[in-house]
This record gives sequence, structure tokens and C-alpha cells, in this order.
Amino acid sequence: MYKEKISRYIDAHRKEMLEDIGALCRINSVKGSYRIGKPYGEGCSEALRTALHIAECYGFSINNYDNYVGTVDMNDKEAQLDILAHLDVVPAGDGWTVTEPFEPVVKDGKIYGRGTADDKGPAIAALYAMRAVNELGIPMKKNVRLILGTDEECGSSDITHYYSVEKEAPMTFSPDASFPVINIEKGRIGGNFTAEFEPSDRLPKMVSFHSGTKTNVVPGAAEALFEGLDGDETETLAKSMEEELGIRFTVSSEDGCLKIAAVGENGHAMAPWKGKNALTGLLSLIERLPLAECGQTKAVRALNRLMPHGDWYGEALGIKMSDEESGELTLAFSMLDISEKSLEGEFDSRCPICATKENTIDVIREKMEADGISFNTEEMKPPHHVPADSDFVKTLLSAYEKYSGRKGECIAIGGGTYVHNLKNGVAFGAALPETENHMHGPDEFAVVDELTMSAKIFAQVIVDLCC
Repeated sequence: MYKEKISRYIDAHRKEMLEDIGALCRINSVKGSYRIGKPYGEGCSEALRTALHIAECYGFSINNYDNYVGTVDMNDKEAQLDILAHLDVVPAGDGWTVTEPFEPVVKDGKIYGRGTADDKGPAIAALYAMRAVNELGIPMKKNVRLILGTDEECGSSDITHYYSVEKEAPMTFSPDASFPVINIEKGRIGGNFTAEFEPSDRLPKMVSFHSGTKTNVVPGAAEALFEGLDGDETETLAKSMEEELGIRFTVSSEDGCLKIAAVGENGHAMAPWKGKNALTGLLSLIERLPLAECGQTKAVRALNRLMPHGDWYGEALGIKMSDEESGELTLAFSMLDISEKSLEGEFDSRCPICATKENTIDVIREKMEADGISFNTEEMKPPHHVPADSDFVKTLLSAYEKYSGRKGECIAIGGGTYVHNLKNGVAFGAALPETENHMHGPDEFAVVDELTMSAKIFAQVIVDLCC
């Protein structure tokens, strides 16, 4: 119902929609320093003010929650559907070629600029969906609220603030990902562990080890210093292991020590097999070095046994598991620092629906403590799941199929979205699944046809759920 009217309306307002997206994307809304009344700085506040002004000009009721979040309501009826989008963006970065980051331009069927895909373009597409239903005079029985946040990229404290004073709607979707529907987001364990040992004077020995920049990044580099090792023999061993491990090693002298540097390839922790883990690769090499026995050596061997190179599923830690809906548990050993008397490390595990504290956290602690390593993480971030057979999800998929001509399906991901902590929230749109829109990178873009299709889909969802 209403498909032809919705399509005609959105197509007729396509140019206007792009102008509104452009107006928002010209604002540098990277999170800034706190100012009185502007918790995320001037840029985020300006973007929120501009978006709310656009919505108000189209006749919607607006509200500003202390410059954390803004809302746009279709009516004053009972809450039914929230659409959760954000107006903050990641830093511009280097390498832009089509246009400058905050000078949006339409070219070859795409609109380029920081925020066009993430998430200002989709936010405006949702606003135009609401506008279409409103201006077409389609009768509404319940309310739709567009929630515009300003801190999604840096922790989502905006949403925490909002939901401290407002209730969740019965249904929420966020157009901050891709189609069809992301209804499962795995849980997460940010594992931290430590160990202490007596310093040793016995040679050969390791003086230090360092690898990793962030817990959720597969480390592409690692290095360690040694005393008492033969340089030629070490280099021969290192070269012989490069093909086996997929890691490049360089052996050199530094401050009277032998230095081994490992180079792999960064990747996201939710798909650790896509990177080449230099940390675990270097530990594998160290395992075969003729180091003297000591507490440090024992601890390194334990880590190499518990999280060996290429074990992306936590099998050695005893937490390998999977379920049909959300897939495998994954694990990336991502950070490690070792001195002559202690070590500290972190890993990132993405956990399926079947994961619990008892079959993950407790198992890891028992395994590590058996090797003298203290596991310091107490809780896991639980998985998020909205049933695929719910009326809400089926309605979203039906609208997607109606306008895209594609088969709708539910998707499980290892990452988290804006709706992870909402009881009945899913990610829905606003790009087709195969579109690589350079989100967070240079030359970010949104496909114009996909934005207009998204607006039509969102409008149909509003009609199907709220009319």
C-alpha cells in the first residue's frame, strides 16, 4: 500500500534531499572539547542545530536534549517506532581526491564528503521518509521519532544521556550500517591479563616485548629485545619461519641487544583472519629461541600455548563455540607488553548468542591461572539479538524486498552498532550490502540511488508499522 505515492514523492524531492545532506555535511562535526552547553564541542552542536532547523521547517515538532541528542516527532500519539541516527563524524584524515572532506559534491551518481554515508546522509533519508508520509496525508495511528545523536563515534554517551530521561520505543532501527537487517550483534570480551615473575640474569634472555595499539585491532607490528642471542642463528631461524607464519622478520642490533621486529598486517578484531597478527607471529618465533629457563620464559610459553598464532576461535583457551544464528566465537590477541619482571596483555573476543560468563570468562580465568597468569576481566558485554521471526523484523525485510527487488535476510555481525543496548533495536540500511562506501576513510560517499531507495523503504516501514 502507498508504494507508488511514496516513490513518486521521494523521486520528486531527490534534489532537495541532496541539498539538505550537503548542508549537514559541510559542517565539521568531529567531536570537540566540552564547552558550556555544548558537550561535544561547537561542530556537533552546530550539526544538531542545523538538522533540527531543517526538520522544523518541514513542520515537525522538535526537541533538543541539552545538545546531546535532538528528536523529531511526526505526531503526539503513542510511541511506536524510533529511528536512531547520528550527526557526529570521524576525523577527515588524509588522502581525499574527489573533493575536500567537508565540501560535499555529487559526482557520477554518488555524493562525496565526510558523513554522507556515516551517518548524515541516512539521517536525512529517514527525515524525508517521515516527510513523505506526512505530506502525502497518510493517516497515522502511532508516533515515529527520529533521534539524532552526536557522540556515536566516541562512545555513545549521547544515547546514555537520552535514555536516562526517555523510554525506548517498542521498536527501533538505526540506518547506520547496511541492508538487509542486522538483528544479531555478538557479545564482546575485552580480556586483560597480567603476570609477575622474578628477573633473571641467565642468558640468553628477553629484555622486552611490545606489540599492539588498540584492543580491537589485530596488530601489524611487534618487536622484542634480547641479550645473549647469536644474531646469525636467530636471523636464519626467523627467515625459515616467515612463510609458515605469514610474518616478515628483521633482525638487527640496538643498544647492545639483539632486536627482532615482526611485520604483519592490521585488521579488525571482529574478523582476525583478515589480518596477519605480528604479535602471535613473534611469540611463535620466540618459542623456538634457545632462551634460558626463567619465570618470564615460562609465561611466554604459556601465552603461546593459550593463544597460538592462527587460533582465531579461542580453541586453545577452551572457549571455541558457535551457534547456527550468530556463528563462531572469534578471538584476536591484540596487545602485549613484557619486561624482565612482568607482563600485561589484552585480547578481543566476539561472542555468539550461546556465550555466557560461565562458558567464557570463567573458563579463561581457570586456564590462565593454571599457568600463573591473572585474568582481570570480570564481565562480558552480552550479545544482542532480536528474533528474525518477530513482526518488526519481518516488516523491515518486507519493505526492503518491495523496493530493492532482492531477497531480504537477517545478518549477524561481530561488531556493535548504535542499537546494541536497545531491547528491540536492529541496524537497517542505508547502503546495499556490497557497497564499499569508504566509511571512515578518504573519499567517503553514499550512492544517491541507494539513499533515495532507503527513504522509500523507511517510509514504507513507517506506514506498515504506524498507520
